[in-house]
Amino acid sequence: MLTTTGAMSGFSADDTETARAFYRDTLGLDVRDGGMAGIIELFVTGGTPVLVYPKSNHEPASYTVLNLFVDDIDVAADELAASGVELLRYDGSGQDERGIMRSGGPEDGPSIAWFTDPAGNIFSIMQE
Repeated sequence: MLTTTGAMSGFSADDTETARAFYRDTLGLDVRDGGMAGIIELFVTGGTPVLVYPKSNHEPASYTVLNLFVDDIDVAADELAASGVELLRYDGSGQDERGIMRSGGPEDGPSIAWFTDPAGNIFSIMQE
């Protein structure tokens, strides 16, 4: 059995300075230097840091790399739209006209919507 003392997740971006500005200015996240050239850390309320590292041959992940929990998904979607961020649409996902996949209750999971960062990585907003 593995004995751990914590965990951290990370993903790449082709331009961490552009990513830093997006995470800080558009998403309002606490973004700090990661201690090594080009690496940044994202701090989200109640969570551990997420490492974002530069990669010259970066290819966007085809899955969600970061889920951001929100109190009101409609307010969060409006905030993203006001910042010029468009929600992604997935065929057959049951998303509404705004791009939100709505939960019918706790047994259905959270309401969720997806968008991309400047590097093309997929993020989500989730309301439980």
